[in-house]
Amino acid sequence: MADKVISCRDCNTEFIFNESEQAFYKEKGFENEPQRCPDCRRARKQQRNNNRGGGYGGNRW
Repeated sequence: MADKVISCRDCNTEFIFNESEQAFYKEKGFENEPQRCPDCRRARKQQRNNNRGGGYGGNRW
């Protein structure tokens, strides 16, 4: 397995999907490569966590 250069779907920055990350994805059964760079993934996760709130354990009824 060789490192892969992928372009982020959000910011168009190129990032490296290295061999150890590829092995991790394969071990977890993920079939798709990452679509976003680490910075955009982090920002997206933070945004999702901020939108949960409400004090109901994350469930919105």
